[in-house]
Amino acid sequence: MKILAEMFSIAPANKDHHPAIRCAVGIFVPLITLVLLGRLDLAIFASFGAFTGIYGRGEPHGTRFVLQLRAGLLMLVVILLAALAARAGAAWGLDSANTTWLLVLATTLVAGTCSVAISWLRLRPAGSLFHIFAFAAIASIPNQPPVWEGMLVAALTTAFCLLIGFSARVLPRHRTPWVRPRPIRRTADERRTAWLEGLGYLVAAGLAGALATWAGQWLGFGHNYWAMVAAVVPLVGHSTRHRVSRGVQRIIGTVLGLALLAAILLLGLAPWQTVLVIAACQFGAELFIARQYVLAQLFVTPLALISTLLVVPASPTVLLRDRIIETFIGAAVGIAVVLAPGLWRRLRGV
Repeated sequence: MKILAEMFSIAPANKDHHPAIRCAVGIFVPLITLVLLGRLDLAIFASFGAFTGIYGRGEPHGTRFVLQLRAGLLMLVVILLAALAARAGAAWGLDSANTTWLLVLATTLVAGTCSVAISWLRLRPAGSLFHIFAFAAIASIPNQPPVWEGMLVAALTTAFCLLIGFSARVLPRHRTPWVRPRPIRRTADERRTAWLEGLGYLVAAGLAGALATWAGQWLGFGHNYWAMVAAVVPLVGHSTRHRVSRGVQRIIGTVLGLALLAAILLLGLAPWQTVLVIAACQFGAELFIARQYVLAQLFVTPLALISTLLVVPASPTVLLRDRIIETFIGAAVGIAVVLAPGLWRRLRGV
């Protein structure tokens, strides 16, 4: 009953429209620029560079800048590795099946490593969900633009989001003290927790990726990295109940989001209109992500899929099918990973 109550309750607002506006502008301006330049092949690099804006949302300007700088640099490293991984299969002469497994392995390593890095850098949101998504999505693009072009777009978008992050300082009533965050000092328990969390991300992402790949080969669906992303969602939370609730909410929110996506796709939008929808979805996601996860997923799902369609056109029906299947697989794996330690302790105590 507590889980059900949590799903249908919403926390009070805390000026959430401020970070929502920043994030919406941070993704809209780079994408509309690429539309005007006729370079939609670079849109995915701008989309993930814009993730810089989601960090440090409630911090003073000085602290926010440092946190976003750390997050942006980490994301740029992930994007670069993804662009290189996309070329590894061809460089090593691998067939498509082996290339897929190589990307699953690489994405699993990114999941664990970035989880530890995020914990080490004291960044919020916690976990490596965005890094898994960015790495796998970019590495899966069939026709890669030149690496330097993709990195230039990602770096410029990151810089633009950093600028937006402290732009409110021009207004005296919104200005906050320019104070750097305190130096990071980690206790032995914090270091141990960071490594254990990284192990959890490694296991959850790896299992989900393997299961989704095997099932996809037998049943004919793809986008296995969506399962890996969904698998790590339940790993964030202060209690087992809260983590399981997030996994269930991910499934419910995805189903609702797919219904919204289907309605959007029926409109047959032009690229510039699609960018407007992406910005609106980004605004909605940031408006509710800290208050109601199901509502946030209502916007996150079309945001992720429309961004994919903008770069790699595909059958909307196939995307809808893959998204729901992969989400079920990933969320189930993530919930199992959350429950496994407690079950193991009970079995040992018998």
